[in-house]
Amino acid sequence: MTDFDTIYARAVDRHGEAELEARFPRVFDATQLSEVHDDRYLAAMTQRVFAAGFRWKVITAKWEGFEEAFHGFDVDWVADLDDEGIGALAADTRIVRNRPKILSTVANAQFVRATSRQHGGFGRWLAQWPDDDVVGLWEALKKGGSRLGGDTGSWFLRMVGKDSFRLSGDVVAALIDAGVATKKPTGKRALREVQEAFNAWSEQSGLPKAAVSMVLACSVGEVYEGSFGG
Repeated sequence: MTDFDTIYARAVDRHGEAELEARFPRVFDATQLSEVHDDRYLAAMTQRVFAAGFRWKVITAKWEGFEEAFHGFDVDWVADLDDEGIGALAADTRIVRNRPKILSTVANAQFVRATSRQHGGFGRWLAQWPDDDVVGLWEALKKGGSRLGGDTGSWFLRMVGKDSFRLSGDVVAALIDAGVATKKPTGKRALREVQEAFNAWSEQSGLPKAAVSMVLACSVGEVYEGSFGG
């Protein structure tokens, strides 16, 4: 496995150190994650679910309407929506009128509510999840929520500031180049090997895994991996 200093140097050669570090994603600590209200986590989930298959600018252009239509993503209000309420949202021109994704939002509100009640806040659950088990958190989101598997779950974590890595095309290319993977990892064993590599690189560098993820992306690609909020 290629050492992190070599990967970092390659990324700096491509982008310059200042530009590279400016691209490091925002990462919240446990206190910050815990202080975020449940409605904001539900809102972030909803953004990512609706963005899948749509242009991001379409969702952002309508986002004020989403906030209004879903009552500020009040978790109880969304979780308790009945058929009539779901039907009204499916006809509401303020949002993208995709009934399956509206149903996913209701299911995710129920997931957020149940998790929050068990852990004293959805953010506290995220904060307590070990940073060295990102792939386990992906699986928990996939199983507990709706349409939160694949890239959607990893983008959600990036948006809310939970330290995690992504498997964008550039990151996968870097993992292959580093000898960690031979293709995009999907199976449990392959994902664990990727997790172990990120754990090792994070320890070597002292950087959060989100920053390591960006360094990998920038070490092979001209277009950076991407992040929300920094």
